[in-house]
Parts: sequence; structure tokens; C-alpha cells
Amino acid sequence: MKVAVFSTKKYDCQSFKEANETYDHELSFLEARLTQQTAELAAGFPAICLFINDLADRTVLKQLARGGTRAIALRCAGYNNVDVDAATELGITVVRVPAYSPYAVAEHAVGLVLMLNRKLYRAYNRVREDNFALDGLLGFDIHGTTVGVVGTGKIGQCFAQIMSGFGCTLLGYDLYPNEDCKAIGIHYVGLAELFAQADIISLHCPLLPATHHLVNEQAIAQMKPGVMLINTSRGGLVDTRAVIEGIKSGQIGYFGTDVYEDEADLFFEDLSDQVIRDDTFQLLQSFSNVVITAHQAFFTRNALGAIAHTTLGNLTEVEQGRPLKNQVTA
Repeated sequence: MKVAVFSTKKYDCQSFKEANETYDHELSFLEARLTQQTAELAAGFPAICLFINDLADRTVLKQLARGGTRAIALRCAGYNNVDVDAATELGITVVRVPAYSPYAVAEHAVGLVLMLNRKLYRAYNRVREDNFALDGLLGFDIHGTTVGVVGTGKIGQCFAQIMSGFGCTLLGYDLYPNEDCKAIGIHYVGLAELFAQADIISLHCPLLPATHHLVNEQAIAQMKPGVMLINTSRGGLVDTRAVIEGIKSGQIGYFGTDVYEDEADLFFEDLSDQVIRDDTFQLLQSFSNVVITAHQAFFTRNALGAIAHTTLGNLTEVEQGRPLKNQVTA
């Protein structure tokens, strides 16, 4: 199948070329992000492959349909950037990668917990400057803390297993409780109770209309003063301005995030020689108790290989008219 692969970097090309030896699709790699302005690049391609910050709203989908696109393969789990209702109306099939390496994201979330708690970012820079003082590096024992896991799918489950190994009390919130999570000691509670009791809160739920700004001013007010908040899921789960106010007031003691709700024009690019005009982002990263990584939680060799194989396998199913294991439906 002829496929236009948007938003590609060197590592995408490498992993997809290696995996494609098995599937033999005709791949055209495009650096451009899919938008209304770049949709014309997909003309003549029956399938396109998208990543997290590509935009496939109704307007873009109409452009794609006019150009002959009949399938969209997302190389990620989330699909909030695709208007699935519009795709269905236009006869465009949407498939995704529901799981690639839950360990990658879960381990990164734990890394953020450790970095924030033990001030590893400060300690690293101090030692490089021959400053061996410990003032300002005080942390706390993670053992014995209460950890709230919001979203207990595969990633949330992996995160909970790791935190269980630290000796934490585990609370979970999910509309569909996971029996495997119960087996490792998660006690399911309401969201308000989780916010009120947890010392560390980690977000692992999808971004849907119902979860947009799940962490807002009201939610933050329910949390323990000095709470640690971790987000390795989607930026839109968090109201950034509310988090900033929570940090200023001390209600949020630590914030670690791998995502940002307005990341599309920032992440995955080298902007080191440019002026970043996003004042909210600039303010957020100015706090000493905030650690931001640029959507790299998924970024392991294992995950890239799994993503490529699943994506290309999905396209083979579409091409051959076989049942679609990973189809996204309205």
C-alpha cells in the first residue's frame, strides 16, 4: 500500500524501514506535520500515517478524502487529534497502536518521581560545578507514601507495579477497574478521594472530552498540600494555568510532565536558537520544582520497533480487507 508518513524524524524512518521488510508497503516519509496547510501532500496516497501532534479535524479529513485517502494509521495509542465521527462519515478507516511498550511510559513516570523527589537535576548540575553542598536537595522516602493512579490500563498497571515495589499504598481510579491491578494491591476509590489522600498522583488516562482538564482548579484544591503530580499521558488532561497557580500557592509541591497541552508547535523540534513565544510554557518551566521532558516517555528501542510493526500490520489488514484488530470507531 502507498503510504504518506507525516511528522517523521530519523528514528521513525529507521524503525519503519526495518519493520517494512516484513510488510513491503510503499512508504513516503514527510517531515511536515499534518495540518490544513499540508494536507495536500497526501493527495494520491490511499493511506497516511500520523503521530501525536498531526491534526486530522473535519476540515483536514475532507481535504484528505478529496485526495483519495481512505485509511489513517496512527502510530500512537491516543486518537484525540482525529475527528473519528467525520472520518466515519467520509469513509476513512482509522487504526491505531493501542499498546507498544507500557513499560517505557511507566518507567519514565517513575523517573520523573525520583528526579523531582531527590532533586537529581539540581544535584547533577551542582557536582559539575564542583558544588558538593546538600542544601536544597532534601527529599522524602517514597516507601510508605500513598500513590494515586488515574487510569489503570496497561501503562497505569505497570506504573502501579513499580510503585508497589517501593512499598507504597496504591489507590486507583478508573471507570473500568482492572482485576490485575486489584491483585497487586490497588484499592479503587472515587476521584475526589484519590485526590484527597494521595501524596503522589500519576495520570495514565486517555484524553477525551470527559477528561479534558481533569486536573483543574477545583481538583487541585482537593489535593493534599505539597502533592506531587505526574503526567505522562496527554497535556490536555491538565489545566496548565491552574497548575501554575497551584505551584505558586504551594498546593502542588512537585510537577513532572512529559506532555503539554499546547505542545504541537514546541515538542519534537530543536528551538534552541529561537524565542519561544508561549508565555505559559516559559513560566511553567521557570519553577525549580517542575521537571518537563519533551514527550519522550514512549521513546525506547523496544517501543519504536513495536509501534512500527503494529502500524504496518494494521495497514496490511486494511489493504487485504481483513478484520481490523485495532480500528478506532465513532
